[in-house]
Amino acid sequence: MLERDAPAGTGRGSRTPENVPVLTVDGLVVEHRDRGTGEVFRAVDGVSLRIDAGESAAVVGESGSGKTTLAMAATGLGPRGAGEIRLLGHSLATLGRRRLRELRPEVQIVFQDPHGSLDSRQSVRSGLREIRGLQRERTSWIDDAALLERVRLSPDLLDRYPHQLSGGQAQRVCIARALLMRPRLIVADEPTSGLDVSVQADVLALLREVRQTTGAALLMISHDLAVVRSVCDSVHVMRRGKVVESGPCETVFTDPAHAYTRELLAAMPGARWRARR
Repeated sequence: MLERDAPAGTGRGSRTPENVPVLTVDGLVVEHRDRGTGEVFRAVDGVSLRIDAGESAAVVGESGSGKTTLAMAATGLGPRGAGEIRLLGHSLATLGRRRLRELRPEVQIVFQDPHGSLDSRQSVRSGLREIRGLQRERTSWIDDAALLERVRLSPDLLDRYPHQLSGGQAQRVCIARALLMRPRLIVADEPTSGLDVSVQADVLALLREVRQTTGAALLMISHDLAVVRSVCDSVHVMRRGKVVESGPCETVFTDPAHAYTRELLAAMPGARWRARR
């Protein structure tokens, strides 16, 4: 079990009050231009959501629904258009580059492909060393061996390179790297895609523990409703750039209001859910 940490985001430069929402998105619009035709289309169309400290929310939908575009825009890592995004109480539209750089350690992302997220030329140890060199005060709270133990990895893996790690081990290293920064928000973008079922369960259990013990908020991006239901408090269902349904996971999954949500649930492998007549 992970020991309970001090509050997330206690590093230098963290001056945001603890009682403000970690992330607020209001009427966000993100448009892309098709390189072939020049046609403009809305990848995100008027989406709103809010995540408070310690909460876990999911954005689900099929490929191309706009969920990853939403997550990248909401965290300041992707283009954004109309609407407002407030990260830790600060409007991204009015933040200068310096203040945005100061806030970025507060948001850590665990991507779908763990091996692609790690530098193939760096051992686990050297990768952690590089992060520590960039954020010395923020990362001094724990040593490398104890950090790996927190994500259920042996310290013996510190001198291994990414190609020497299994998919599950590599994803836990990515989670460890995120934890090292003591973020206020963790974005997990399809974090179990491509992993074996048993490994998926371990990674999801770890993400639940991370949220419970650190107080960090979690934004999960996924097409897998079973994954979302096991980890998240609330869910936003996206289709063609719009949120068509949102609410507590149990409510949305047991009594879905939108036909698209019912289609997603019916497509779940082994699903016992049936549409209400």
